[in-house]
Amino acid sequence: MPPREPSGPDDGGRNGPETRPRRVRATVAAMTLVVRDAMVLWDAEGERIGDLTLDDGATEVTEIDATGCVVTPGLINAHHHLLQSGFRTLPGTRGVPMAQWLPTMAAAYSAAGIDPELVAATAAVGVAEGLLCGVTTVADHHLNWPHDASVAATVDIARAIADAARDLGSRLVYVRGSARDDAAWAGASADAIASALVPHGGVTADGMLQVAVGPAGVHSDGEATFAALGEVAAAHGLRRRTQANEQVDVAIALERYGRRPIDLLEEWGWLAPDVTIAHLVDLTAEEVARLAAAGVTGTHAPGCDVPMGWGVARVAELAAAGITMGLGTSGGGSNDAGHLLADARLALQVSGLVGPQLPARDVLAMATRSGALGLGRPDLGLLGSGDLAVWDVAGVADAGVADPVAGLLWAAPGRRPRHVVVGGRVVVRDGVLTTAEESELVARLRELLAARAGLVS
Repeated sequence: MPPREPSGPDDGGRNGPETRPRRVRATVAAMTLVVRDAMVLWDAEGERIGDLTLDDGATEVTEIDATGCVVTPGLINAHHHLLQSGFRTLPGTRGVPMAQWLPTMAAAYSAAGIDPELVAATAAVGVAEGLLCGVTTVADHHLNWPHDASVAATVDIARAIADAARDLGSRLVYVRGSARDDAAWAGASADAIASALVPHGGVTADGMLQVAVGPAGVHSDGEATFAALGEVAAAHGLRRRTQANEQVDVAIALERYGRRPIDLLEEWGWLAPDVTIAHLVDLTAEEVARLAAAGVTGTHAPGCDVPMGWGVARVAELAAAGITMGLGTSGGGSNDAGHLLADARLALQVSGLVGPQLPARDVLAMATRSGALGLGRPDLGLLGSGDLAVWDVAGVADAGVADPVAGLLWAAPGRRPRHVVVGGRVVVRDGVLTTAEESELVARLRELLAARAGLVS
């Protein structure tokens, strides 16, 4: 199930099996990184043993010892809701229908007060969790806004999230989302955010920040909102993202419009190569064919879909149709964890319930290269991108593993990387963040939530 490459853009500087890939995008630090003595160097284009050099032409050299390790590209969490990192395992959110889950989460957000301080704290925790789990790029579909917020206030919120990710050294795809927002206001806000944070095309020069737009779905947003955000995407050259066919939205669309979500998205101009759709659980074979013909990409989110009771996306069927599928955790209100490799393992385990068993390397490709392509980022998702995760497979949990690459998923549940590199910069070394004190991030969020809403003792 190799990911389908987009036509036109550069492939990110990947030059086959060479050990000195050319870097094509500016990064956060000018240095030469040498990864030595890896057991396996793996990405979606192949695997080998030995050393890897990422050469920026700088005289400063950073070395990483990868003895006993599998080295992969940094993982790409293609669907998250970082705000929910502050609202996990809330009473009334487990084993309940979506109609009960949504207002429970909304009440918690309201009690805490969504503002730049809160979203900076929740984003920092969610991004740090991701880095410690090997995630180097996270797509944050931000759907919730303060009541009667000004357009300027929404820019401040978006900037706070972007700054939190940058301070920690993570790449961020900030998706200006909407959930029952006024269409004109949502469009004005998205336009202001894109204008303030990124150049035309939606990606900063260093590749660390990308902006996209995306309504929550047809269950919450009407044609006017999809049109308004689509106009902003066209004006600024942004990607478009939404959610569909979780199950609940199918029922709502049929009741409200007499149509299924894919019918509405097609009618509203949201089936196109620049669109990525998360979940895609409840699809007919005919809808799969339509998505493939339109060039849409998808994001599998089993860590949300399974506990919410929505089912399992038929990933093998989607991929066989030619749809590039990334992998995402979704948010802490449904998944409660931002551990993408754990969700890759879950994707393996549940795939056989709805089709053929997914091979481990295909799922790793979903969590790396395919996720990058779905973001419109051919510069990411391969070893030559400068984003790496170094996984120790020398311990007892991997003893007896015949295939260390497959073992990344099948063995050692909850595995974390030894080292993580973003843009050539080491942001996790020996399992510890180098860019912040983990305990301080936790304390900041706990104190904030306790003071505002009494949610954490």
